[in-house]
Amino acid sequence: MSLAASRPGTVFARALHEPDGYTLTVAGGGRHAIPFDRWLGPATGADERVLHRARGPVLDVGCGPGRHVHALARRGVLALGVDVSASAVRLARERGARAHEASIFRAIPGEGTWACALLLDGNLGIGGHPARLLRRIRELLAPPGFVLVETESRGVATRRVRAWLDGPAGTSAPFAWAFVGADGLGDVARAAGLHVADAWTDDGRWFAQLH
Repeated sequence: MSLAASRPGTVFARALHEPDGYTLTVAGGGRHAIPFDRWLGPATGADERVLHRARGPVLDVGCGPGRHVHALARRGVLALGVDVSASAVRLARERGARAHEASIFRAIPGEGTWACALLLDGNLGIGGHPARLLRRIRELLAPPGFVLVETESRGVATRRVRAWLDGPAGTSAPFAWAFVGADGLGDVARAAGLHVADAWTDDGRWFAQLH
């Protein structure tokens, strides 16, 4: 397989070790910088404040290198990260976070027992169908569980796209992704049988709590 047709996970794994200069390119136009440096660093102030709302046990969906799980563990909160990237899971474990390599749409440890799930860092876009993703999250939660999510800002249209990773390691094959703006989150949540209980901004980022 040529580098231009690399699997998204292959390019992502390389980016975790050489994180500068990567973008998410969207079919039809649009390039979005990917904040690998933030993901690889410690939890930021905004991260810590959203995590203060979490109640264990917590499932971090698309945990990446595990900064949220690590921050929760330091607070004494039981948490597990889930990610399809073996490289991300390895880095999460190296920093002392519990992490499991799997797709969220496959079997997950502790199904039906999680009190809270995290969908931060744009992870509402996983799979390209946010309502389907949230319905899957509902299956994993124990009532009255809730979801802490991060959205795009107000004025950003909710849309499903084809996208790919671009950067020094090359260009990945395209994959399904989605963007959910703060204005459209209510509709997405309702389609999954949830509602927006609270929404706020912090350090230029947009968050919400879904019940």
